[in-house]
Amino acid sequence: MNYTYIVECGDGSLYTGWTNNLEKRIQAHNAGKGAKYTKSRLPVKLVYLETFATKEEAMSREYAIKHMKRKEKLQLIENRAEIFNI
Repeated sequence: MNYTYIVECGDGSLYTGWTNNLEKRIQAHNAGKGAKYTKSRLPVKLVYLETFATKEEAMSREYAIKHMKRKEKLQLIENRAEIFNI
């Protein structure tokens, strides 16, 4: 399984990435071994997730989300939370 995810950083900013091992990737971010962007913005908290069958699909979705405005990302997060009653 491949994942596109958004984490909220300790400073309130959002970071979007993709991985094939979500738990390991979030742990890496919080250990300061994830993306350069998140290293100085710890801790991170998973706020959004999509699953895909292929790496290419996950990477394509990551690219699309990274080009969204913050307001659009927050709406995406809010809509997903409503679906799952979070």
